[in-house]
Amino acid sequence: MVSALGPIGRLGHWTATHVRAVAIVWIVLAIGLGFLAPRVEHALSGAGWEATGSESVQARDLVDRNFQGLSSYALMVVVHSASQTAGDPAFRQTVTRAEQALGRSEAVTTVVAPQAGVSISRDGHTAVIQAGAARNANEMVRAADDLKTELAALGTDAVRVDLTGASGMWSDFNEANKTAMMKSELISWPVTLAILVLAFGSLVAAGLPLMLTIVGLVTAAGSLYLGTQLLDISIWAMNFALMFALALGIDYALFVVMRFRGAFFGSGLSAEEAVSETMDTAGQAVLFSGATVLISLSAVMLVPSPAFRSMALGIMLSVIFVLAATLTLLPAVLAKLGPRVDKLSLPWVRSGEHRSARFAAWGERLWRRPWGYGLAALAVLVVLATPVLHLDTGMPSIKVVPQGDGSRQGYEAVQRAFGPGATGPLQIVAPAGEAAKAAAVAQADPAIAQVMPVQRGAGGTALIQAIARTDPSSKQMGATVDRLRADLPPGALVGGAVAENHDLEQVLADRTPLVIGVVLGLGFLLLLVALQAPIIAAVGVATNLLATGAAFGVAKLVFQDGHLAGLLGFEAQGFLDAWGPVFFFAMIFAISMDYTVFLLSSAKEHWDRSHDPREAMVGAMAHSGRVIFAAAAVMVAVFFTFALSGPLPPKEMGVILGIAVLLDAALVRLLLLPVLLRLLGHWAWWSPRWMHRVLPDVRFGHA
Repeated sequence: MVSALGPIGRLGHWTATHVRAVAIVWIVLAIGLGFLAPRVEHALSGAGWEATGSESVQARDLVDRNFQGLSSYALMVVVHSASQTAGDPAFRQTVTRAEQALGRSEAVTTVVAPQAGVSISRDGHTAVIQAGAARNANEMVRAADDLKTELAALGTDAVRVDLTGASGMWSDFNEANKTAMMKSELISWPVTLAILVLAFGSLVAAGLPLMLTIVGLVTAAGSLYLGTQLLDISIWAMNFALMFALALGIDYALFVVMRFRGAFFGSGLSAEEAVSETMDTAGQAVLFSGATVLISLSAVMLVPSPAFRSMALGIMLSVIFVLAATLTLLPAVLAKLGPRVDKLSLPWVRSGEHRSARFAAWGERLWRRPWGYGLAALAVLVVLATPVLHLDTGMPSIKVVPQGDGSRQGYEAVQRAFGPGATGPLQIVAPAGEAAKAAAVAQADPAIAQVMPVQRGAGGTALIQAIARTDPSSKQMGATVDRLRADLPPGALVGGAVAENHDLEQVLADRTPLVIGVVLGLGFLLLLVALQAPIIAAVGVATNLLATGAAFGVAKLVFQDGHLAGLLGFEAQGFLDAWGPVFFFAMIFAISMDYTVFLLSSAKEHWDRSHDPREAMVGAMAHSGRVIFAAAAVMVAVFFTFALSGPLPPKEMGVILGIAVLLDAALVRLLLLPVLLRLLGHWAWWSPRWMHRVLPDVRFGHA
């Protein structure tokens, strides 16, 4: 039997007959990397939202080097009182204590005291202290983590002290995001277990996806910690790694365990033989599914931003470990369990029930009436996708930070005292000889409300800070940055947090079509290799794109237009965060391809056996429909828990991914794609002769 198996089947046979060796390897990995996992949270970076090599990053580096670190990631401390002014003793004492606290920090190079007419408001009720950054952006966010509580404690009933600015904002946002993620996980785990028990019908079987998730997450977390020793990795990488470890662990375990139970019970095969047969079929589909997920996420690496690349890296690590565990640890555990995989079963569960009569009946109904169901599904998807034509994006505003957090309180106090643009000054760095001209250009710009006195720095450079008339997150700010760059003398650079956001947004806009094109192209090629049929491979990619467009159409209605804002508990920014189209597209496409591979690999298995289009379509629905339905139910539940808690970006992630999975499973994989298989008939599996000579022979049926 072993000689008739493919490579994945032979791997499954080896793991089934070497259970102890496989277990030892994974125990060593889990303990070794698990020992490092608790350290990862403190090692991950809180910043990285920048376009590597952009003009704004160059300007920040010059300001850090020549102006004592008073760049976009310098610390900004706001001292504010409704009843006292900067001249009152209690107010002055609070300012002095805040300056001393900043001066004691090793992350601070210099402390700039509040100055009348510059950083003390006209009414005297608000004063701003600046502290130069002695470290890079990521380290300054960590410094804000350490300092914000101490600074806030210096306040009194009459005087408030808040740490704000880019470092303070990202510190508060990351903390709120972490709290939201933990809350969502506490809700999602019991929901996930309940759905898995219903899907598997057995407590033992239901525990296998959770085993894969835990192993994948622990090993990925330990690997991320090792990665932080070499490069900065965003704290978001851990959040997304958790989500994908859970999602894919469930998907893969559902597919493999259900196939194992069908092969083992009532077949007369031993547990080892059933594992070998399972991995030769379902295991191969899992491998292709994992490859499509990795390909989709690898395209995000084309965005030159540390945050994006490290988030993609974190997810890819979790996928690699979950995939490795599915192909080695899971078959070994199944071989060891044998008939005990159905232990602690629900009363109505029948062992070995692999073919679903209900989904077979649904497939027969779609075969008889393809046009009605197909056109209805297509109409719903097109209607939902239409709003995406008017989707606007932008970098996150202060609204992503919870109302009561210090950075938001300080931000709003500065805007009230100094004007809407004071929270995001543009920093113009120019050669000293061009300083006067650069200042004049900034002063003449209609969008600039105030230009601060020129500061002379080291290296023959000058710094001009320009305060805009509008909020830093307004659309006009991007036009202002572009206009200044066009009018300023050669050698002048425009930086500051606003310019950094603008540059990253521009890079995202420029790279998004490339990322989407690469994902679609590589996804098609992988499906082509797996299915050996160009028409159905193209259909699989096109339907993925339709479901993704519908999800972003819903996102436009919710997050840009503000529908359901009250129910979900957020303030609409009037746009979707700029990372959404590129990053969420890759994530949605990866999950969609996951389901596509499961459905079409099953259809190909039946086609190779019977060459009957009806058997291919109905058989695929009968054998994979329940897996897709159960996996989607878990993921929708998990994603929607993220939509109900925390700051705005996790809500965006939860709603967009949850809606995408719901639409993809309900309208695409279980309705539209089977209808297209029905309408295409034999043409779905057509391929030119030369393709068979070029492509490897991939079969999902057990020989």
